Amino acid sequence: MWNLNNKYALVTGGTKGIGKATVLEYLRLGAEVLFTSRTQKDIDLVLEELKEYDKKFYGLVADVSVAEDRQKVHDFIENQWGRLDILVNNAGINIRKKANDYSEEEFRKVMEINLSAPFELSRKLHALLQQSGNAKIVNVASSAAMQDVGTGTPYAMSKAGLLQQTRSLAVEWAADGIRVNAVSPWFTVTPLTKGLLSESDRMDPIIKRTPLKRVAEAQEMASIVAFLAMDKSSYITGQNIVADGGMSINAI
Repeated sequence: MWNLNNKYALVTGGTKGIGKATVLEYLRLGAEVLFTSRTQKDIDLVLEELKEYDKKFYGLVADVSVAEDRQKVHDFIENQWGRLDILVNNAGINIRKKANDYSEEEFRKVMEINLSAPFELSRKLHALLQQSGNAKIVNVASSAAMQDVGTGTPYAMSKAGLLQQTRSLAVEWAADGIRVNAVSPWFTVTPLTKGLLSESDRMDPIIKRTPLKRVAEAQEMASIVAFLAMDKSSYITGQNIVADGGMSINAI
């Protein structure tokens, strides 16, 4: 059971950071994987990198905040697999600004991609997840969902909402054979954080707050996302695994 053999998985935002690491981990564990990105260039780069794997994998250009693209993802899965065993809602963005500097358009964009898109995609794929009989949804949230970590208010709001979405759907969809859980990373080395983590005046306080004295690697988050997709985690639903190197229990 420490594998994902014969499982069909979708990873949104699967060409970079935690999403890409999850795609690689799922393939190593035996799953067949579909991943999405908003650009063909990013899809092609990852497809080339994945040639060494003997499992089937697919890349699809899709913006999951757009209804037509969610339909495209649904149709691909329905035609290719006929069911979906694992949905990883990983696609997300952040616009680092003070609250008063946000335009209404920027605020809506963060909320739509980080909160509305996972909800709408999960609903769109519900019937295919139900076909699995033993499906799992894993939402990639953030430490920012539970406390202020300097990522900006709209991002924190969107991830806090994603945690409540996780809890509510876990209760509502348990009878449908669908488990729903979340992972909340602290700062992780990804393209989204690369610029921030390269600044010593920003990096030093992060390390000071973290008992393990380092930021996470994307692969470390992918391992948790993989565990929650396995049958080994069969009695876990509606939960949020905080992977923060001890930051949230540090009184500093």
